[in-house]
Parts: sequence; structure tokens; C-alpha cells
Amino acid sequence: MTAQHSEEPAELFPRPDMTFPALRAALARVAPSRLGEFQADRDSAFTAATQHASFNPIRVFQIKWATEIEIERHPGTAARYRAALDAANTLDRGDPRWRTAMDECMAVRDEARAAVTGD
Repeated sequence: MTAQHSEEPAELFPRPDMTFPALRAALARVAPSRLGEFQADRDSAFTAATQHASFNPIRVFQIKWATEIEIERHPGTAARYRAALDAANTLDRGDPRWRTAMDECMAVRDEARAAVTGD
């Protein structure tokens, strides 16, 4: 009889390109319930880009969603983020553990953002 490993992969799939189709496809894999939010953000980014004659809103959109996907495509990172977020949402702000949870949320987001931007 062979032993079965229950280890999760380090990442579910390779990091997607920062194009709308690639980000949308990746989000559909890791958080399909957020596709409506993605589309609304995309519409807002295009509107802002047009109004301000700037590509910056589109770049902000791409980085935001690439960061979200980066967190979710790593099961360990996603679990770490959810645990910290749950703690931050349930603890009283006066509890020192609340600050620890918030710091952990920010650390996960900062690490994911750095991974997708190369910073």
C-alpha cells in the first residue's frame, strides 16, 4: 500500500499575465464569486482613464487584481490571509491581537503586491 500525501501545492497555477483576459480567467479559478466586482472595477478604471487621459487607473486596477489573485493562488498564503482577516474582523480594536492581525493582513498583501510588481 502506498502512502497518500495530503500536502497542498505551493501554488495552484502559474502567475497570470497582467492582462484583462488573463486576470479574469485566473480570478474565475480562485474566486469566481468576485467576477462581478472585477468587472465593476474594470469599468470604473476605464471610465477614470478616459476622464483623466491617463493609463494610471488601468494600471492600479491590474495591480489590485493581480495582488488578489497572487494571494489566492497560494493555498498557504490564502489561509494565512483569511485567518488574519477573520481575527481583524472579530477582535475588538482595543485588543493587542487586533493590531497583530491587521499587520499580518498588510504583510500578506505587501508580499503579494511585491511579487506581481517586482518591487
